[in-house]
Amino acid sequence: MIEYSIHTLSNGLRIVHNYDPSTTHVVLNTLYNVGARDESPSLTGMAHLFEHLMFGGSKNVEDFDRQLEIAGGTNNAWTSNDFTNFYSVVPASNVETAFWVESDRMLSLAFTEQSLEVQRKVVIEEFKQVCLNRPYGDYGHRLRQLLYTSHPYRYPTIGREIDHLRRVTLDDVRDFFFSHYAPNNAVLAVAGPISLDRTVSLAEKWYGSIPARPIKPRNYSPEPPITAPRREEVSADVPQARLTIAFLMDSADHPDYPAADLITDILASGQSARFNRQLVMGSDLFTAADASISGSEEQGFIMFSGALRSHSPENLKKAEQMIIRQIDDIRTNPVSSHELQRALNRFESNRLFSQIGALPRATQLAKAVMTGRDINALSDTYRAVTPDRIRETADRLLRHNSSATLLYLPKSH
Repeated sequence: MIEYSIHTLSNGLRIVHNYDPSTTHVVLNTLYNVGARDESPSLTGMAHLFEHLMFGGSKNVEDFDRQLEIAGGTNNAWTSNDFTNFYSVVPASNVETAFWVESDRMLSLAFTEQSLEVQRKVVIEEFKQVCLNRPYGDYGHRLRQLLYTSHPYRYPTIGREIDHLRRVTLDDVRDFFFSHYAPNNAVLAVAGPISLDRTVSLAEKWYGSIPARPIKPRNYSPEPPITAPRREEVSADVPQARLTIAFLMDSADHPDYPAADLITDILASGQSARFNRQLVMGSDLFTAADASISGSEEQGFIMFSGALRSHSPENLKKAEQMIIRQIDDIRTNPVSSHELQRALNRFESNRLFSQIGALPRATQLAKAVMTGRDINALSDTYRAVTPDRIRETADRLLRHNSSATLLYLPKSH
């Protein structure tokens, strides 16, 4: 069990504190309730661009990284479709430096043309490296656009296309910042050898005067269900064929979310999982097979994929049929209690290991407070899942008529 306390400032900033005397460093983890789902469809990639812009100088701190380095600290960030997360790790004796620099970039960025151009170039280069110049680089773009027709999840966090990043102006940056990056739209998690009283005192000192701001509402509709199979075949310069069958699934707060998560573990986690035994080891068609969920706050997706040894039409058909049989089996037959217990044990082990250390603990606490979930009840939620619940969830989600299949083939030369 993780022991924590929650305190809310008058401007709406929620602070979650975890005392950890086993480390000499303090973590400040700031989670903003803004991600790619909050972008305009005509200007995607903004949240990811802001992940970079937030290090480009704020109102009173010209060089964020430099100030933390002087204090002996480190920092980093990540962006998802749902959230943007920033963290700083500093020696406990220099913790006030982290409160100073983190609060200043919540107050206001510097908003300079130079910073925008520098970070724009960095993000565009990242887009080229990750999406354009790497085998399967646009796989995520294609799969999401196959699954979603209207919801902003239809494009990845890096953005839909480079031209969107090129069009971003300083006015766009200011508008996006003041519409989302605010104390009343954030959770600050503090973990390490620092007391709750000192944490609250420093938070009041450095964050208390930052005004709450109106947060731009989300005005999109839920993604309509898939009512007929969707399919796309792509030929590109890739080393081998890759097949993915995906389905829309429940949001993270849905009662059946744990069952969907466990389905992928039963099928593909570990050497003894079904995919490895029956697809990889049990046939000569696959070099690898996997199953996973997107882990989204709104309607995400569950996907089953395999890398194929051969892309002859006959082998492609056989491989797809084998994956479909695995999906149909878990839809129609309850999993064994042994399989479910093994998946639950793996989940519990991963959960415990993921909470070792102040940084991952702070990140998880920030997300739990942001979403209103009890971090200490997670294991009980998963252990309440039964074999029948697994089968019922699979049967509801994994129907052929609601599938989206993406086949990536090596280009013929």
